[in-house]
Amino acid sequence: MGKEMTTPAQNQEWNIQVCGKICAATGQPFTDGQAIISKLSVSPEGFVRADYSEAGWTDETRKDAISHWKGVYHAPPAKPEDPLKKGTVEALLREFMAKDDYSKLSVIYILAVMLERKRILAEKDVQKREDGSRIRIYEHKKTGEIFTIPDPDLKLNELEAVQAEVNTLLGIPPKKSKEQPPVVQAPQESPGGN
Repeated sequence: MGKEMTTPAQNQEWNIQVCGKICAATGQPFTDGQAIISKLSVSPEGFVRADYSEAGWTDETRKDAISHWKGVYHAPPAKPEDPLKKGTVEALLREFMAKDDYSKLSVIYILAVMLERKRILAEKDVQKREDGSRIRIYEHKKTGEIFTIPDPDLKLNELEAVQAEVNTLLGIPPKKSKEQPPVVQAPQESPGGN
């Protein structure tokens, strides 16, 4: 994990790639629950995912891998799932990634971290670029999709503003400040009435 790498053209910083249904080496279809090996490599067009059965994972198929991991193939559900509700963390992440809006890089990263904490995404690798920046590679636990997301290297003083933006996008009301202004009391007269 964390190898130095040269990335292809920077025209697309992130993308989502679903798990294949067949072994990239043998052409045999995967069965539900089968152990598979997923490989990430780099081509001139960008990151490329390939999935292999244990029999198809050989010295030859692994030679150009920049990252690989073992997983389990989950057959897609028989009928399509309900579309994602608007306003959910995952729906927002997908929406912003589809737009290629680089001004939302910090928001995309925070949404991915939120999904990681909810155990929807699992970080599989962190790739370091020649310029020192990092790409975080997540796998969607249910669908097997791969999300490649640049790490914006947020500073502590930037987090609050990004989190506030994410909360607004999700329709979460802002938190009330815990600090209450001090209560000023009028001076009391002494009982003697001076």
